[in-house]
Amino acid sequence: LERRAAAAGPNARAGTPAEAAQFGEVVVLATPWGAVEDALQAAGSLAGKVLVDCTNPLKADFSGLAIGHTTSAAEEVARHASGARVVKAFNTTGAGNMENPRYGADRVTLFMCGDDGSAKATVGRLAEELDFDVVDAGALTVARLLEQAAMLWIHLAYAQGLGPNIAYKLLRR
Repeated sequence: LERRAAAAGPNARAGTPAEAAQFGEVVVLATPWGAVEDALQAAGSLAGKVLVDCTNPLKADFSGLAIGHTTSAAEEVARHASGARVVKAFNTTGAGNMENPRYGADRVTLFMCGDDGSAKATVGRLAEELDFDVVDAGALTVARLLEQAAMLWIHLAYAQGLGPNIAYKLLRR
């Protein structure tokens, strides 16, 4: 870990998941669905932290979502990370769009939701700094819709063969 941190630059540091979670004001959860509980347990207490949930509750074979009609991954993350200020974000697009959210003059729309306005403002500012067009979609229960939107993106990109260089864009008039 320390070699990787050194290779990342002079300000990079390495540590355990718990050390990283305690150090940061904002913690990003970006694991496969099956690893969420273990990752949260390894992180320790996240009470008071802004926890960005990027997960999608994909079935192991990518054929659909494991949950999503009466709860969401984000709601389950909030249940397991007691006291964390959970914001669902960065889950409805692919890695290439994370690296470069620009399509000419257009920016990829980043939907987010959560129950804590201050936490959403923090995540929104971070996403805007990464050059996304941020849309606050509402309360954390809206994650049920965002996770379905992620499944649609995955379906279009891979099952329909459109490839990963696609993105959502909310148009306004």
